[in-house]
This record gives sequence, C-alpha cells and structure tokens, in this order.
Amino acid sequence: MAEEQGGVRARATGAVLQSAILSWQTLVTLVITAILFLFVPEPLPGWQAWFWLVAGAIAEVAFIAANLSNPEAAAEAIAREFEQKYDLGRIRSAVSRQRLERALEYRRSMLRLTDRHGGAMRVQLQQTVADVNDWIGHMYDLALHIDAFDGNELVERDRRMVPEQLRKARDRAGQETDPDVKRDLEAQVRALELQLENLRSTENGMKRAEIQLDNTLASLGTIYAQMSNLGAKEVDSASARRLRLEIQDEVTGLQDTIDALEEVQAQRLRLQ
Repeated sequence: MAEEQGGVRARATGAVLQSAILSWQTLVTLVITAILFLFVPEPLPGWQAWFWLVAGAIAEVAFIAANLSNPEAAAEAIAREFEQKYDLGRIRSAVSRQRLERALEYRRSMLRLTDRHGGAMRVQLQQTVADVNDWIGHMYDLALHIDAFDGNELVERDRRMVPEQLRKARDRAGQETDPDVKRDLEAQVRALELQLENLRSTENGMKRAEIQLDNTLASLGTIYAQMSNLGAKEVDSASARRLRLEIQDEVTGLQDTIDALEEVQAQRLRLQ
C-alpha cells in the first residue's frame, strides 16, 4: 500500500511539474525574458544581456519550486491521478454518477487536509485516504452493477413477461388431463416460479444497492468530518484506529452487496 501510495505521489509530482512548465506564467516569463534579452541588453552600466537569461531562469525555478511545495497543487494532482482510473462517463445513471462525484470531492478534501499536516499525523491520514480509495473503488463497481441491471433489456422483458407466462402455465397445468403433459407443465411452472423469484431478488438487491450508495456517501462525509477533528495528539489514539475500522467495515459491506448481486445474476444466467 505504501509503495502504491509512493508511486501515485511520484506521478503526481511529475504532473505538478508539467503543469507549472506548461502554464501561462511560464510563457509570460519566457516572453519577458526574450524581450529584455533582445531589446534591453544593457539597462545599467556593466550589465550584460545574458544576465536576463539567468534572471529569467531563476524566476522560473522559483515559480516551479513554489508549485511543487504547494499542498493544494499536490493534492489536486494526486486527485487527478487517482480519478483517471474511474471513468464516470461509463456510469449511465445520473444519480449514481452524482454520488461518485461527491465521493471524489470528499477524497480531494481529505488529500488537502492530509497535506497540511506532517510527521505521524500525515502518515495516519495518508493511510486513511488509502482505505478511502478502496471504498470509492467499490462504490464505482456497485454503480456499474446498478447500470447493468437498469440497462438490461432482457431483464426488463422478463420482468414484464414472466408473470404472465407463469399465470398461463399454471392455468394449463390445472386443466391438463394427460399425465405426461401435466408433468411437463408443472416443471415449467416451477422453473418460471424460480425465475420470477430470482428477478424479484435482483430487483430488491438493486434497490438495496442504491440505498447503500446513499448511506455510503453519508458515511464518507462523516469520516471526513472526523478526520478534520483528529488532532495531532490523537494520532495514535483509539479515535484514529476506530476511524480506519469504520472505513474497512464500509468497504466490507460494499463488497458483500456486490457479491450478493453477482450471485443473483449468476443464478439468473443459469436459469436462462
């Protein structure tokens, strides 16, 4: 985990450096330096034109150093690095997408909070953010599962047709007098009953998944508030440890929901 975090930070530092070099401030520095070098070669006695190049280079180095030491810039770069893994454009549900956007906003705020601290407190908060990374990853997976159900035309067709098919199969089984045909119809009734039960379980699971996304987002806001209240003296306290346990419990709950949805979906595929 620490190795992954270090890799992310290294890439984020590169992103901050690239952003500073390609910024409009750098362009202005280059233009002014070039103008002074070409058209004001000796503003003072003993001044040499190349002094302007040195002055421009010093100004650029100072600007880049200020960006690299700026916790806000570092936090934004790390946030962008992490968020590139999750394409919110893939989430068709506007509600789910909004929940994920808010979750990522909380994470950015956590990063800014982390970069304001040093020492043991910074390490503790970095570990907490690493746990939140897993949390958001599970939220993203859950949103994709909700999309897969909502956008599945076969599921929608089955939800409309299976109840009617079941009613007709029951009616026919009740009226049939031939033993072999009646046995086949009763087997069809059992299969349709199981399919209908599976569809209802899937639908209920999706409703629970949507509720859990809401609850998870609320919990994420609570975690951020608790992070904000953690003082440096509490870094090794029960409060800090309990905070991470709460996050891990949320991650476990999300994974359990995803596993349950996948199991129901597998049962439906077996029925087909």
